[in-house]
Amino acid sequence: MSDLSRPEGPKIIAVANQKGGVGKTTTSINLAAALVEQGKRVLLVDLDPQGNASTGLGVESNDREYTTYELLLEDIELDDVVQRTAFDGLFIVPATVDLSSADIELISNEKRSFLLHDALRQTAMDAFALDYILIDCPPSLNLLTVNAMIAAHSILVPLQSEFFALEGLSQLMLTIREVRQSGNKDLRIEGIVLTMYDRRNNLSQQVENDARSNLGDLVFETVIPRNVRVSEAPSFAMPVLSYDTTSKGASAYRALAKELIKNNSI
Repeated sequence: MSDLSRPEGPKIIAVANQKGGVGKTTTSINLAAALVEQGKRVLLVDLDPQGNASTGLGVESNDREYTTYELLLEDIELDDVVQRTAFDGLFIVPATVDLSSADIELISNEKRSFLLHDALRQTAMDAFALDYILIDCPPSLNLLTVNAMIAAHSILVPLQSEFFALEGLSQLMLTIREVRQSGNKDLRIEGIVLTMYDRRNNLSQQVENDARSNLGDLVFETVIPRNVRVSEAPSFAMPVLSYDTTSKGASAYRALAKELIKNNSI
């Protein structure tokens, strides 16, 4: 892995891939829950206008009075934006469809790319005593995703085990390179995690072999299997670790959390 030594304050990780349906939100929710199981305090920032991470952690639409939209664009107290979840030690800044207009509104703001960076570094954040902040990015390389990359210390990339998976990485890597040059020279790749992996499928194995041969240690040892329990859990508004704690999906996200903690303790 690249240099991932822990920063002062919480480690901020953007979960990003401009391709939809690769498991960004699923990974954000379940990795957050698995980190909490390991005794960490975690904030999940829902930066996707679909708000699926918020729904998946049981935050009803009616309970999203203040969201990432207000965090970015309005002068709202952090205490009003950060919500506790049903899981002790796990907090969330929820999202609603209002966020879909943020790109247009951000354009006229001269600090448009640094708004999330500054919001997550308010001194009021210290009171939450966080270890990690995970940012669930939208499936595009827009201003919201750029905000996440400038705010983050590192990028975690879920990579679906399917044909052409690696080809989609090139545009993301290009954007990361541009962000390093323009606003966050210390941005690192936390790692690439293979999702929806089916060991019985030759294609999954081929994608894994290609990823490991091309990207080496950037690819997490842990792979996330295709697992029906992982797919079902969001409809019950809970992580798979709570929905079916003994499932293969839950075990995989626990292993991913332990691997991430180990990488950050070096």
